[in-house]
Amino acid sequence: MSKQRPATPPETRAQATDAAVPALSPGLRLFELLEVLVGAGRALTLAEAVAASGWPKPTVHRLLAQLEAGELLAREPDGRRYALAPRLLRLSEAALAGSTQQGVRHAVLRQLVAEVGESCNLTALSGTEVVYLDRIESAFPLQFNLKPGTRVPIHCSASGKLLLAYLPAAQRQALLEGLPLARHTATTLTQREALDAEFRRIRKEGFSVDNEEFVEGLVCVAVPVPTHPPGGIPRCAVALQAPVARMSLAQAMERLPRLQAAALALGRSWKVG
Repeated sequence: MSKQRPATPPETRAQATDAAVPALSPGLRLFELLEVLVGAGRALTLAEAVAASGWPKPTVHRLLAQLEAGELLAREPDGRRYALAPRLLRLSEAALAGSTQQGVRHAVLRQLVAEVGESCNLTALSGTEVVYLDRIESAFPLQFNLKPGTRVPIHCSASGKLLLAYLPAAQRQALLEGLPLARHTATTLTQREALDAEFRRIRKEGFSVDNEEFVEGLVCVAVPVPTHPPGGIPRCAVALQAPVARMSLAQAMERLPRLQAAALALGRSWKVG
């Protein structure tokens, strides 16, 4: 009768599995896996995360569990897919707002405000809202004073509609599903069919407008910050806001070339992607 081989202790199995992963500190492994999920642009299953990372399944499963326990990732309702959690989104926003490129952002936005004559901002998606990462006010006494960190709805802001339009269809659907399309003004788009048509127009024309859809008397035009390398999903937008008492929507749209030039300058220097 042959001797039964002793079971391999769990910690030994984990060590053997981890040997197949390039030598990185545990913190860097977690960070690299987060980069995989962020780069995917959508929630991933365990199998998809394994395929995207190239790491062994037990290792990826363990790292996903750690990220979930740390509230950096969250399971979607189906229990299979891992998505970026609010804590990670808040952390990324804080890092972006305090990055070494803040001076560059300010310089670009200040120059843009000097050229277009109205307040301009830089925004990003944060869950089901848009967050202001940076903003320069115009010199006029009538201002809306939307400071960095301010959050606005995605469905009725120019930046929100713009960034939604460029998301993969499944990710856009997941964000909008169950989201109340609250009416803020008489021109707010509250029907999915109207929003879908707006998204198609935005992708075709490359810019978005807010025709008094969020705040009555306020118009806005937004353009995407190009990604590097080109062709990625835009994560940030540059927008011009103005009260209709000073600038009509048509006049705001005449400033599109200057907005696009500023967005390009930000993309080149800041490497947003």
